[in-house]
Amino acid sequence: MLSLEHIRNLCSGGISISEPLAAMTSFRIGGPVDILVEPASTEELTQLVRYFRSVDVSYVVLGNGSNILISDEGIRGVAINIEKHFSDVAIDGDVITAGAGVRLSKFVDFCVRHRLAGSEMLAGIPGTLGGAVIMNAGAYGGEISDHLLDVTVLREGDVKTLTKEKAGFRYRSSDLRSDIVISARFRFPEGDEEQLRARRKELLLKRNAAQPVNWPNAGSIFKNPEGSYAAKLIEESGLKGHRIGGAQVSELHANFIINTGGATAADVLKMIGHVRRSVHAQTGVMLELEILLLGFSADALASLN
Repeated sequence: MLSLEHIRNLCSGGISISEPLAAMTSFRIGGPVDILVEPASTEELTQLVRYFRSVDVSYVVLGNGSNILISDEGIRGVAINIEKHFSDVAIDGDVITAGAGVRLSKFVDFCVRHRLAGSEMLAGIPGTLGGAVIMNAGAYGGEISDHLLDVTVLREGDVKTLTKEKAGFRYRSSDLRSDIVISARFRFPEGDEEQLRARRKELLLKRNAAQPVNWPNAGSIFKNPEGSYAAKLIEESGLKGHRIGGAQVSELHANFIINTGGATAADVLKMIGHVRRSVHAQTGVMLELEILLLGFSADALASLN
């Protein structure tokens, strides 16, 4: 049986009970989690995960809550927030070490200040480094794994460091989905700081002009199918602007679902299912989700097909 007292002995970084999660997600949607913990070190994280595994309690990891949709009923078990205490970035020679909780915006700023080229395409992507590594986030022809050397993870209760080749990176995915990323190391080529700042600004402006940044959203909902673009297929299926409750397919970028105010997770889930079925009927392509769905029942997930 889960012991709150034991968790308090293992975690000095903060513990909350029945913590609402909507404010912790970029969608501004989601019910409460039974227990929220904020481990203050790798040792605390390791001990907590080993304990949760020993008492058969499920757990999920949250950074800043982008790229996810949490159910209206919330999450049973434990949510581990790594953003607060795993957000250091350091450079040693030409190698950058970044914690999993580092915001991508901070990571890009750090690289630019140190005149290192190759991270600018991450500018404007919401999220933290850990989630970005697991999802192999990228844009404009680049991916976060391009310059990654190795990644340190917690795998089944043990800390392991994996080379880039062992991490299984591929388009918007990796073999790290069952792991907790602790940190990653990168080596970038040298660049001109003024040019890097200009490139970062250019990509930020381009992203802000093409995406609904003024509305709560979780980023791209679907992966781009091979040889095409999810947004193109959704728009060609006549779904731009389509609404279900407070959820709407963005009129600016069809691969975004926005929360127009008061949207529930149920609204968004219905929209995802409707978009997948409609696009499949029109094009024969069944779009694959890019975002993660947390706290939903098997029946709710089955409704997406």
